[in-house]
Amino acid sequence: MKVNIGTTDRVIRLFLATIVFTALYLTTTLSETMAISAVVLGLACIITSILGFCPLYRTLRLNTNRFHTPTKKFER
Repeated sequence: MKVNIGTTDRVIRLFLATIVFTALYLTTTLSETMAISAVVLGLACIITSILGFCPLYRTLRLNTNRFHTPTKKFER
């Protein structure tokens, strides 16, 4: 698993997770489905920021890690 999330992206994801969990704690008007969706989103943000790897970025071939060295294609 190669790191494909940069430092700034990690901080933004942790900040987003903090906002989501704070909103869940302070708000009781969310439906059960919305609350579960918010918890899943918050956990996904935390896990991907800790690991430094985002499967969606890999699928879309995105990389925000500035220390990434692009792989060279073999030429004949």
